Amino acid sequence: MVHIRNIALPDFPLLLAPMEDVSDPPFRAVCKEGGADLMYTEFISSEGLIRAAAKSRQKLDVFDYERPIGIQLFGSDVATMGECARLSTEAGPDLIDINYGCPVKQVACRGAGAALLRDIPKMVEMTAAVVRATHLPVTVKTRLGWDEDTKNVEEVAERLQDVGIEALTVHGRTRVQMYKGDADWRLIAAIKNNPRIKIPIFGNGDIDSAQKAVEYKNRYGVDGIMIGRAAIGYPWIFREVKHYVATGQLMAPPTVEERVQACRMHFEKSLEWKGPRAGVFEMRRHYAQYFRGLEGARQWRSRLVDTNDPLEIFAIMDEITAAEPMLVG
Repeated sequence: MVHIRNIALPDFPLLLAPMEDVSDPPFRAVCKEGGADLMYTEFISSEGLIRAAAKSRQKLDVFDYERPIGIQLFGSDVATMGECARLSTEAGPDLIDINYGCPVKQVACRGAGAALLRDIPKMVEMTAAVVRATHLPVTVKTRLGWDEDTKNVEEVAERLQDVGIEALTVHGRTRVQMYKGDADWRLIAAIKNNPRIKIPIFGNGDIDSAQKAVEYKNRYGVDGIMIGRAAIGYPWIFREVKHYVATGQLMAPPTVEERVQACRMHFEKSLEWKGPRAGVFEMRRHYAQYFRGLEGARQWRSRLVDTNDPLEIFAIMDEITAAEPMLVG
């Protein structure tokens, strides 16, 4: 088993990546059902949390069926991050995660996320402040470095372990790369093979199939992997990876009925957590992914996004199940 202090995870655990405007409780519910072993909230702005911004506060919502669940924080001020770790601990997660990897301008240009890769002393100071502020395990997600000339994640791993983090996830790209090009896992493997490193090391980037997950497991020796975009509208990727790891055989793709069931569950949770208006509106971004590859998918999606009536949406989902469209792509 893999342990993050008192959190016991299975061998080669599968983590759901924290994704802004995606990894909310409804999405996490279907991914947990699909086999995710450890999940994280959307990243939460420390400044927003201190200001008691409603959106930031709502992101603290965690539920027992999600456990183990981590709250992920980002920010640029050391003291504020420490205070936010204390506030987040009160919300009852199983761990606190710090985001040192987000590459988007709105975050990095404010000195948060991946920007801290250009100021390792401040990153270390901030991490130590978060560790001191909570009794929960603290983990970190980061990238290889800021750019090709400053791939400093090996130093980062050692220094953050020294101040108390208990697991590290590394996305195999630099900040400058954003999400372009192929993820390079060689430095992730170097961290895992470093005799000084005693904490679990998880790899992230480009895992979009069971075959690739097992290939990277064997090639790079990481303790587990984090899956992000590949799980959007396809929460079955977790069970497919687990099945392939255990048997060496591929699972059959989800049936039409399974696709509709997962989409329905996601929608029901959205209505419960967000209310009818936001629940209907924000679910629209997911239909194309759930029904991707199905015969007539464009028609079904068009009907689903053209109505604001939850009962009509459920009725359309029932139609899809009854029609049993073929998988064509």
